[in-house]
Amino acid sequence: MKQITLYSRHFCGWCLDAKEYLKAHNLAFTEIDVGKDVAANEEMIRLSGQHYVPTIVIDGKVLANFDTGQLEAFLKQIG
Repeated sequence: MKQITLYSRHFCGWCLDAKEYLKAHNLAFTEIDVGKDVAANEEMIRLSGQHYVPTIVIDGKVLANFDTGQLEAFLKQIG
């Protein structure tokens, strides 16, 4: 089972889309709201090199500032 972490913000439409996509495909994930957690925001920036959400980390591989089409391609790429 893949370890999936989704860095998001409360009012982010793309973040909501990402959560819905993951749930619809029965992919368990941990969500971290970087708007409420400064340390998590800094960690997200360190991992992705940018400030944008959503950012997703799957088994150490990072995709930042994406839509569901890019997420689907990313999932296929990493297997």
